[in-house]
Formats: sequence, structure tokens, C-alpha cells
Amino acid sequence: MNNTAGIHIKELPRLNKPVLIAGFDGWGNALNISNGMAAYLIRRFEAKKIADFDPDTFYRYDEQRPVVDIVEGNLKTLTPPRGSFYAVETDADQSDLVILKANEPSLQWFNFVELLFFICQKLQVRKIFTLGSMYDNVLHTDRILSGVASSPEMLAELSQKGINPISYQGPTAIHSIIQFEGMKKGFECISLWSHCPYYLQGTTHFGILSYLGELIAGLADFKLDTPDLQANWKKLENQINTSIEGNSELQTLISNLRKEKAKGSAASLRGAASSDEKVINLQDFLDPK
Repeated sequence: MNNTAGIHIKELPRLNKPVLIAGFDGWGNALNISNGMAAYLIRRFEAKKIADFDPDTFYRYDEQRPVVDIVEGNLKTLTPPRGSFYAVETDADQSDLVILKANEPSLQWFNFVELLFFICQKLQVRKIFTLGSMYDNVLHTDRILSGVASSPEMLAELSQKGINPISYQGPTAIHSIIQFEGMKKGFECISLWSHCPYYLQGTTHFGILSYLGELIAGLADFKLDTPDLQANWKKLENQINTSIEGNSELQTLISNLRKEKAKGSAASLRGAASSDEKVINLQDFLDPK
């Protein structure tokens, strides 16, 4: 294992036309789309871990506490917040993948990003995708994405795929540091943000995840089919609709959103739903297994 200050490198493979896909847990991970996409790709492609960020360097444990597993008085595991790189070798005519799955760092964002670019340069990655998600005035059946890109050509390609260009001023996530610094270094950087229904809370929105996965595969030039995500979403959607049918407040909320959508009103960024807004907790629908 090779160690550079702040990162532990296990092995850096030789890859073909690799692209980086980065998903984070934290502020920009509504309905677990960002972190969930990274986790799905790692699992689906049986990706191999190649490097880890040093958690002591980038995380405050009083803000993102380590997680323990204690069984009948025995401490089995202790897992600090982390960030890890994984590699996937695809078919010869496709782009190989480098996947970053990480908790958004608490500290030293620019140092974190410099190490990300260090790994990219070592692996000859030239295109970087960062994934985010936010709560918005949209329906659970909607598939709405917004994006930022480092070139007019990529913005045009995103537009052709129905991805709206982002206009925004305000607090930001680690994605913007990657985008801003990456452009300076000559990387092609794309940040994709999924718009999630604010009245749903709790777990992964499989429908958005499936849509996002297939979209990224087209943009990054690799093959990905998501029938498992689509099946999970169909089951969950039926359960959500049943819940809505039995709740007059939710029916009114959904009806109002549909009316605004029919008028062509622009959805406004809401952030997390406040305590007086009606929310479905998706955990209520999960199989306890």
C-alpha cells in the first residue's frame, strides 16, 4: 500500500478511457440518490477498492460519528466516516469506471479535492461526474434533472437529454469545489442534480436512481441496465400510492402539485420539508429483511 498524506492507495490499475463518478452522503443526498448511485454501481459491477481517504484528516467525528455494531455486549465493528475509490474494468469498447463513494468531508475541502485530482491524474481520468440530489416541488413520478458542465458542448449534450442548466446562488456542496477546481486543471466536469419530491423522506428513490443510472451510462459511454431498480420502484410506487389514497392531506398536496405542474410553474427549491408539511416516510414501506 502506498500512502500519500491524506490518502491510502492500495493499487492503481491500468484502465481504458476511465471516467470518475462521485457520489456523496450528506447535504446533497436527498432520497439517497448521490450516495445510492455510487453504492449501486460498486455492487452491480463488483468494483474493486483501490484507495481510501484518511478519515482523521477530513472528518469531524463529533459531527459525523463513527458507527458501531455491538452484539450481546461484544463490539464487533467500528466504522468511521469514509471516502473510498473503486475501479471497474468494462468491455473493450466502453469506458472503464472509477467510483468515489464518500461521506461529504467536514474539513479541508480543497485538500480533499486535490487528492481526488491526484488519483484522477494517476489513472488518466479526464472526465468527472459528480452526483447530487435535492428536495423540490415535484411529484414522485417525475424524473427531473439539472446540471452544470465545464464546456458549451457538454451543456448542449445535457440539454438534448432534457437536463436543465442550473442557475443558483447560495450555500454549496463539495460538488462545486470539484467543478470549479477541475475546470482550472483541464478536466471535463459535469455535475448532475436530481430533483426529489419533498413529501417523501427516508430511503432511496429507486425510480430516480434507475433513470439517473441509465442517463450517466449514456453520457459516460458504458452499458448499464437497471431492471432490479425498476422492479423495486414499481413495488414501492404501488405502496406509496396506496398510502396517498388513504390520506386526505396527502391527496390535497399531490393535487396542488399536479395543478402547478399543469400550469407550467417552475419548481422552486425547498430544501428539507419543514415539520408542518405532510411527509411520507419511505421506511414505512421497506421489507424489514
